[in-house]
Amino acid sequence: MNDRDKQDDPLFRPARLGALELPHRVLMAPLTRARASQPGDVPNDMNVTYYRQRASAGLIISEATQVSPQGKGYAFTPGIHSDEQIAGWRKITDAVHAAGGRMHLQLWHVGRISHTALQPDGALPVAPSAIQPEGAKTFISADSGMVDIPTPRALEADEMPDIVEQFRQGAENAKAAGFDGVEIHAANGYLLDQFLRSGSNHRTDEFGGSVDNRLRLPLKVVEAVAGVWGEDRVGVRVSPTGSFNAMHDGDPQATFGAFAARLDDLGIAYIEVVEDSFQGNHADGRPEPIVDAIRSAFRGTYIGNGNYTAGEARARIDADRCDLVTFGRPFIANPDLPERFRRNAPLNEWDSATFYGGDEHGYIDYPALTEDVA
Repeated sequence: MNDRDKQDDPLFRPARLGALELPHRVLMAPLTRARASQPGDVPNDMNVTYYRQRASAGLIISEATQVSPQGKGYAFTPGIHSDEQIAGWRKITDAVHAAGGRMHLQLWHVGRISHTALQPDGALPVAPSAIQPEGAKTFISADSGMVDIPTPRALEADEMPDIVEQFRQGAENAKAAGFDGVEIHAANGYLLDQFLRSGSNHRTDEFGGSVDNRLRLPLKVVEAVAGVWGEDRVGVRVSPTGSFNAMHDGDPQATFGAFAARLDDLGIAYIEVVEDSFQGNHADGRPEPIVDAIRSAFRGTYIGNGNYTAGEARARIDADRCDLVTFGRPFIANPDLPERFRRNAPLNEWDSATFYGGDEHGYIDYPALTEDVA
């Protein structure tokens, strides 16, 4: 890329994201790393270093963070439902802000992707329907290895207000922890995604069956969270064709087109769409008809995600296929990813064996560029 090209690099055009002004369009995707302190699922000083190193992202979206003890699905993942967790996250947001960054918290309830060993009082995980996710697994301790997911318990209709309240309180706690906004996790086979998609939602009441009914709980959650933050500081993550955690939908274009239209009515800042995933995708590459359906229905910011290179991100931004891009694994291995993209510098390779759990290795020891890189 020559100097003239650099002056109009699509990745480095400033952008507005709801209430936030972003210096560029290279965003850090939410990335589960399973390194919160135990007991208590509390963010720690190693997590502070990790996020501070990546503060040059246009926006950091935090790792998935459980809104309640019931929402936990994996060992060592952080929460946002206790005073200790709020204080731990406050250290992180203070460090990111001091380094000039911006950060949203991703609000998470795993639903059926959990285990009795992780649930309060050994209860069954909850879900829209009592369907065991075939092949889905989790880890319940440092030495457990991956274990099978049990058949969950279907939520009763009168429990839905409590689910909404868990997200609402999580949003309040995120504000107390100093975040700039929140992203609601409705992707990758977790609770809100389980309600959205027909393969996991077999209910016959007002929360299942038709598309409108399957949207009902996720929309109630979005309304509650926006009531805390204001619509311009709220986003939603979806994965219309993702197969991870045994997920599928009979008509994802109709389902997620309708969801996008309703989110547009609510006026939220953005939708982050997992278009492709190394964890599994029913589409062959990016699901262009679904991208079209979402972009035509939603007037806010569209954030593309999933196996993007810098070159593809530039091309799709220029072609109006997305507005911003979140990068995952490249940000794991390259704490200064935006600068590497800006300079067209080589990227560190990630070590997938250190993605989840462990210590500083593969977490905060990836090198940044040296000053003499051309």
